[in-house]
Amino acid sequence: MASFDELVTSRRAWIDDVLQPWCRDAALADLLKAEAEWNDIAGRVDSAATLWTWAWGRFPALVHEELSGVNETREVRLTLSDGREVAGYPDARSCESGRLLLLESSTSGNQEHGPYSIDEIAAVVAVECG
Repeated sequence: MASFDELVTSRRAWIDDVLQPWCRDAALADLLKAEAEWNDIAGRVDSAATLWTWAWGRFPALVHEELSGVNETREVRLTLSDGREVAGYPDARSCESGRLLLLESSTSGNQEHGPYSIDEIAAVVAVECG
């Protein structure tokens, strides 16, 4: 590499083309290993803002492109790998180490669902309002 600009471009390409896609596809065990070494892998960045946001990005309904972490403002329906379905609002504060907790509010009171491992979740869709 001849210049700093080329170095920056190369690093950005590696992040976009290798690291982010890996996070979207990696199993929970590998994500936890990566979290332990995140400063060496990604530099001095917060793993919650990068690793876990990118990992949850395998389910686009859970993240907002311009914000880090899980999006709590949209109700979602999870389909688990065993076929069960559950709906609620993601609780980002409880979304640590690849586990997702959903909060459901109904006339009978609030209910928690989960936490579910990122490996247990087969699909996530946004629940349509109305």
